[in-house]
Amino acid sequence: MRIIIAGAGDLGFHLAKLLAFEEQDIVLIDQDAEVLDYVANHLDVSTVKGNSTSIRTLEEANVGKADLLIAVTSSEETNIATSIIGKNLGAKKTISRISNTEFLHSKDKLDLKNIGIDEIISPESLAAKEIKRLLRDSALTDTFDFEKGMLSLIGITVDSNSELKDKTLTETAYLNPDHNFTTVAVLRDNQTIIPHGENKFMEGDHAYFIAQPEGVDQVVALAGKRSMEIKNVMILGGSKAGFNTAKVLSKKYKIKLIEQDKQKCFDLADKLSDVMIINGDGRDVELLEEEGIKDIDAFIAVTGNSETNIISSLVAKNRGVNKTIALVENMDYIHLSQNIGVDTLINKKLIAANFIFRYIRKGEVLNLTSIHGVEAEILEFEVKEGSKIMEAELRNLDLPKTAIIGGVIRKGRGLAVRGNFRFESKDRVVLLSKPECIPTIEKFFK
Repeated sequence: MRIIIAGAGDLGFHLAKLLAFEEQDIVLIDQDAEVLDYVANHLDVSTVKGNSTSIRTLEEANVGKADLLIAVTSSEETNIATSIIGKNLGAKKTISRISNTEFLHSKDKLDLKNIGIDEIISPESLAAKEIKRLLRDSALTDTFDFEKGMLSLIGITVDSNSELKDKTLTETAYLNPDHNFTTVAVLRDNQTIIPHGENKFMEGDHAYFIAQPEGVDQVVALAGKRSMEIKNVMILGGSKAGFNTAKVLSKKYKIKLIEQDKQKCFDLADKLSDVMIINGDGRDVELLEEEGIKDIDAFIAVTGNSETNIISSLVAKNRGVNKTIALVENMDYIHLSQNIGVDTLINKKLIAANFIFRYIRKGEVLNLTSIHGVEAEILEFEVKEGSKIMEAELRNLDLPKTAIIGGVIRKGRGLAVRGNFRFESKDRVVLLSKPECIPTIEKFFK
């Protein structure tokens, strides 16, 4: 598959990195020679220097033979123009990054496919959906459902109260007598560990599990945490991400949104009738206390400044808020959440890159999600009749060590898997894999 990516910023670079493991034919276009040098030194991809709206530049990238053209520069206008020109020059499919969410809501009316744009993505809108997902349970750092919750990916922090602390996976087996959950990953000091029997849980670890419905509460209890219903949410920042988040959440939660710019507050108040808009500086502890931070269940910081988001989330945590989420621009910050006390750090470019990656994988993989900060993907495959995974018991299949099967959905039920498990046709298999061994894993399902 030949894929051209216009824009070698964080989003384009991360996407190219994910796709490079797939052994795809990738070309990155950017106007910055320094950025392209960095890409060439770190990834096995081709680069073209130039403006992606230039016919000459696109032809140099051989756009006529492209299966997919992804326009993810920082300019919405450039992305739209790149997709339209690229499609007319022969690109089979195009994806365009936009920031104006009106496009998303008017997709059918505008008939974007007819002008050359097959898919549009808004990182701000995707971040709002991600935040909504993360708010489902105050005790979990991450959560994602497969088949309406027959199996769930859940994340917890191992703290001093956890029964898991200082025990190996083998030693914790007695805590899971019914095999209701499987440990699939541990994030420690920026390192992703795919755990096996001898691996130990340490205080401060972020641990991730695939659990059956009855196993979710079990994991929360083992973490020494208590689930609390989230009702009152405070959002810091009236940016596009803040607006989208408030809009998505106001249907379910009572929302207060703090924004420093007075005029922006009036605009937000006109558009968000169900949200209380407060004009003020969210870094002001006195303001937070006046606005009832002690009664808030979740605090979401989505200003344009990463440091403000992190610090204000820490202040909220210090004032007793159960769940804190901070938006950060720098992808390197994502790993810090396990060390600094914010429950979850998210990056909208990373979320967008993973969404595009899912779009590309559509068909081969039923479902795909990423865990913030973890160098691995969670995938769901359907077992086809005669595929390699049916040839032997799980223990004899010789799966890569950097992949682990978390569970199986069979005839509407989530099942745990152990060494003697045999896969059947139509089983839906949920597994975690490091990116580099996804192609190897795929061969078991063909």
